[in-house]
Amino acid sequence: MSDLAATTTPGGRTATEALDSGPAARAVIAGLRIAVALMWIQNVGWKIPPDFGRDDHTGLFQWTSYAVEHPVVPPFSWLVQYVVLPNFALFGYATLLVEFSLGAFLLAGLLTRFWAAIGILQTLAITMSILNTPNEWHWSYYLMLAVHAVLIATAAGRSAGLDGLLRPRWRASSTRLARLALRAS
Repeated sequence: MSDLAATTTPGGRTATEALDSGPAARAVIAGLRIAVALMWIQNVGWKIPPDFGRDDHTGLFQWTSYAVEHPVVPPFSWLVQYVVLPNFALFGYATLLVEFSLGAFLLAGLLTRFWAAIGILQTLAITMSILNTPNEWHWSYYLMLAVHAVLIATAAGRSAGLDGLLRPRWRASSTRLARLALRAS
């Protein structure tokens, strides 16, 4: 065992264990959260209202229709075919709002655990739409799921995010909203 690993901190952890929550680890977690936020924000750019590609079978409409053309989960394909595609403008705006909000809240580090959970749900919807599409790299979706799980597990908004700044206020408050914010952060 190295001297560094044998040294203990005032909290009784070894120096190696202390590195796990040190400034470098917090910076990496904050960087990961910001990178994921920027990914969602960038992907909003090709979701163009008002038809979202429906008229010329491009963009969001094209990618969503892959759920019917190359089914991954048959009940999901049925839902897309008979509910989503016939109401595509509403779906397009909802997708735009959810993905923009994902990017904005993750970038700010506000209610990060909640928004990372939304990121998992959105990634699952995307995965069920296009996983079987020819030439699609399936690992990108598995990695998106994993990174959102890491954001939840590490409470990533507490590192260089608003969650870290606001949690003491939320903790001091007895309101229901403050308690919900504590859980979501």
